[in-house]
Amino acid sequence: MNDDSTTDNVIETEKFDVIYSCLRCNTKVSNSELNRLPEIKCICGFRVFTKVRPPIVKTVKAI
Repeated sequence: MNDDSTTDNVIETEKFDVIYSCLRCNTKVSNSELNRLPEIKCICGFRVFTKVRPPIVKTVKAI
């Protein structure tokens, strides 16, 4: 049972992993990869990232 619960936790953390894109070279980098590095920097040397939006379209009812 412990193996199943640990795999569920890993899957849940992978779902909520934020993906960033470099503004210069458009390389996709996950949040966990950025946390491993001592500074926030792309492989091209640029330090500006944008957060990639998920492909899910949300609809909100008007009041």
